[in-house]
Amino acid sequence: MKFRFLLWMLGRLMGKASRTNPDFQQQLGDKGLTFQLHTLDGKVARHFIVKDQRITSKSGPAVEPAFSLGFKDAAYGYATMTAKNKQLAFMQGIQDK
Repeated sequence: MKFRFLLWMLGRLMGKASRTNPDFQQQLGDKGLTFQLHTLDGKVARHFIVKDQRITSKSGPAVEPAFSLGFKDAAYGYATMTAKNKQLAFMQGIQDK
């Protein structure tokens, strides 16, 4: 439940930033892509759509994401995304497959 809420909140915050933050809008540029964060067991998935300098998010998996980040389960995804040293947590996750 925490991981699902975290992904929902991430979508809300990125959506707001894409509407109100000129620096964030500039980074988005004219990109058009869809990416997703999900658990490997398929229980939790959220995809994010980048289009026209805006980000929107929807629950569930994307049909054809440009890239996808999968976590072994919701608890591991939450722990990784809320770790104090996020770079180290992601690198350890990649090494552990």
